Amino acid sequence: MSLSLKQKMAHVLQQSWYDKSGLTLILRPLSWLFILISVTRRYLYRVGIIKSTQLPVPTIIVGNLTVGGTGKTPLVIWLANYLKDLGYKPGILSRGYSGMANSWPQQVRPDADPYIVGDEAVVISRRTQCPMAVGPDRVAAGEALLKYSDCDIVISDDGLQHYRLKRNIEVLVIDGIRRFGNGFCLPAGPLRECVSRKDEVDCKVTNGVAAQGEYAMTYSGCDIVNLVSQEAKPLADLVGQSIKAVAGIGNPDRFFNFLRAQGLRLETKAFPDHYLYSEDSIQADDETLVLMTEKDAVKCQRFAKANWWYVPVNVNMPNEFGLEIVNLLEKSHG
Repeated sequence: MSLSLKQKMAHVLQQSWYDKSGLTLILRPLSWLFILISVTRRYLYRVGIIKSTQLPVPTIIVGNLTVGGTGKTPLVIWLANYLKDLGYKPGILSRGYSGMANSWPQQVRPDADPYIVGDEAVVISRRTQCPMAVGPDRVAAGEALLKYSDCDIVISDDGLQHYRLKRNIEVLVIDGIRRFGNGFCLPAGPLRECVSRKDEVDCKVTNGVAAQGEYAMTYSGCDIVNLVSQEAKPLADLVGQSIKAVAGIGNPDRFFNFLRAQGLRLETKAFPDHYLYSEDSIQADDETLVLMTEKDAVKCQRFAKANWWYVPVNVNMPNEFGLEIVNLLEKSHG
């Protein structure tokens, strides 16, 4: 089966999660099996039949219930920098997804190779300057992180369903537009756990318009940065130019719609999440300006052209969210 056919099948499946589709009915029995396994697994952890490990410092999980991008990584960056400003010494964990290291866990630094440790990990490290470790086993990664750093709090990018790592605070990130899709678990829907799981977390953050009891997270990104020269200039300077926008993220339409909201006219190309770019991946002439996400840029930098730029995106959070995190941390110490 060719990769393109696999991508088309995956796209059809994901579309069915957010549209009315007969495919959902066909897959529903498999979703019931998925729920049974998920609920049983969590129960075994809860009663201690399967052991979980508490790190010696407070642990914050920033996760989601749905497959695909919801904005976890930008929130992790915001949270790490917020806690640093308060005098904490945060360290960060991540899966290191798409990384091809021969062994795990791996320590991550700003100059790390994204093809070894994963694209999101390099972005986080560059934007926070915090100690960081990645690996599929979050406990092993957390222990390695603490062994080589003096961090007094750990933030895990993703891992809500990684119950082997105990957590003091759970932060759920929700897509404000797609929400929970059709409400079904995999493979009939996008959910990794039943939607009722959202009522058990400590904080709910919504990427976009928030419902009652949720904190709204908004994006801001007014500059672009050149991949070759590192020159920065206002995004508004691009109005009226010929632009090709590319994105290999969980929800590329969010990036494209953000650019359109700035008044830009785009030709767009979406790649699979964590796509491993090569020199031939982006087809654009020298007259066309190429815009990409920061996550894409860390993988394209080694063969970038002078007309390739990325958009650093920051998130804005209400003051009440930061205060609640601090209050929850103080309670966990008590």
